[in-house]
Amino acid sequence: MREGEPGSVTSRYAPCTPDDVWAVLADGWSLASWVVGAARIRSVDAGWPATGTRVHHSVGTWPALIDDSTTVRASEPGRRLLLQARAWPTGEATVDITLAPEGDGCRITMSEDASAGPARLIPAAVRRALLDERNREALRRLALIAEGRRRREA
Repeated sequence: MREGEPGSVTSRYAPCTPDDVWAVLADGWSLASWVVGAARIRSVDAGWPATGTRVHHSVGTWPALIDDSTTVRASEPGRRLLLQARAWPTGEATVDITLAPEGDGCRITMSEDASAGPARLIPAAVRRALLDERNREALRRLALIAEGRRRREA
């Protein structure tokens, strides 16, 4: 892996529109439903997912929870959400989620890597393997929620 490349790039087709998926991403309170490792949402800034807004979350398993936040770095409704996820003292990660129309549905792609803290000390190949597994499940959950909402609203 070359410097600057994401640690993990995971993609999944979903039989719903990018706007259906965006509706889930734009609901900050749903984050713990699809992000693997997120235990609960404590609060969501008004205006989420506008650039600079945050979701305040807890990660881990009770009683060993870490309270921290995820900040929006860039937001293109229906297309892209760039996040800086924090879980100190383990570190931070940059997460880039893109949505693209594909056939009758959309392609969801998530790129992620540790960007600061002790997690950066894990060898890149190991980080990538761990993130690939975690993000496959996160995208599965995200797609299922978007598909379910679409069916319910139809």
